[in-house]
Amino acid sequence: MNMYGNIVAALALAFLATGCPTVDLGDFPPEPGQCRPDQVYFRNVIWTEFLAATDPQKSCVAAAGCHRRDDGRSSLRLNFDPAQPTTLNGNENYGVAIRFLNCADPESSSLLTKPLSGLDPHGGGDLFDTGSPEYATFIQWFNL
Repeated sequence: MNMYGNIVAALALAFLATGCPTVDLGDFPPEPGQCRPDQVYFRNVIWTEFLAATDPQKSCVAAAGCHRRDDGRSSLRLNFDPAQPTTLNGNENYGVAIRFLNCADPESSSLLTKPLSGLDPHGGGDLFDTGSPEYATFIQWFNL
């Protein structure tokens, strides 16, 4: 081995001996613009009264299936099992739904504005008004 080979080998050995320090980067931060309101309220109220409502005309995932994960027609795709309508697939539906929230301004959350009459065009039509109990129930989710 020549002199340069010995130097490179020595430097490589020195580098390997010192190793790299481990840096703890902490938890992953939430994606910008996302928030995480109460998950139990989501499961017991938002899911059962809004997204998978028993009235097929108001359900996002039942008969028309606009927002079903497997055959839905929008970016809001939810897991729904008609045999067990209140069953959630782990945290999957909650994780999908919170992408459509705005905690800085809950009233501008597209999860609310799409079915709300007169605000955003919604293929499923207008499902409730700003003064309705449904509207108040949705806004309550942010105040828990």
